[in-house]
Amino acid sequence: MTDPISGIEMCVFDAYGTLYDFNSAVARHRTAIGARADALSEMWRSKQIQYTWLRNSMAAYAPFWQVTGEALDHCLAAHAITDPSVRDKLMGAYLALDPFPEVPAMLDRLARGGVRSAILSNGNPEMLEPMVKASGLADRFDAVLSVDAVGAFKVDPRVYALVEARCGVRPDKVCFLSSNCWDAHGAAQFGFTVVWVNRASAPDDNLPGRIAAQVKDLSHLPALLGVA
Repeated sequence: MTDPISGIEMCVFDAYGTLYDFNSAVARHRTAIGARADALSEMWRSKQIQYTWLRNSMAAYAPFWQVTGEALDHCLAAHAITDPSVRDKLMGAYLALDPFPEVPAMLDRLARGGVRSAILSNGNPEMLEPMVKASGLADRFDAVLSVDAVGAFKVDPRVYALVEARCGVRPDKVCFLSSNCWDAHGAAQFGFTVVWVNRASAPDDNLPGRIAAQVKDLSHLPALLGVA
């Protein structure tokens, strides 16, 4: 843990992997997938992110739901899983991913301390809204912001600019949190104070943008911000 971070008015969270466990989609249907479940989940997430970067480079934006399905199709083929019901189950599960266990209490502590909360995600609204509603956390967020508004994925600076445009909070008053190191660096390069939620104890990506702090999970965030 580093020195406390002061002057924050809003915490802005990445959704997938930060607030919500993307592995819960595959875990929910492990029996239908079999022994390849963990490998499929890892590959799916990797391809999903890779496709967003490639589409940004190609200037070929598509909603994250489409990208998620295209990544899943590749992974199912790579693992020789041909049952179409498996695809349907996994895509459906992505609309109701499980929040990480510490998330509800953490959001409540921030609210009691006067810190606003929002989501900024690659997910399109048709994905994010049902997931947030299903988790019972919708009332914790001032805004659920999607890259769909700018037609580009993270780490395009236009994505991070949505926070001030939609929520009226200057970048220097925002604490941005992501479990994706590349996203954390992108947000820091934009001008946010950034906390990397390093759930996997991964090494730093060493990209531009200085990350202010690193935590193992979100339970440490209120103390880091000086919220009782």
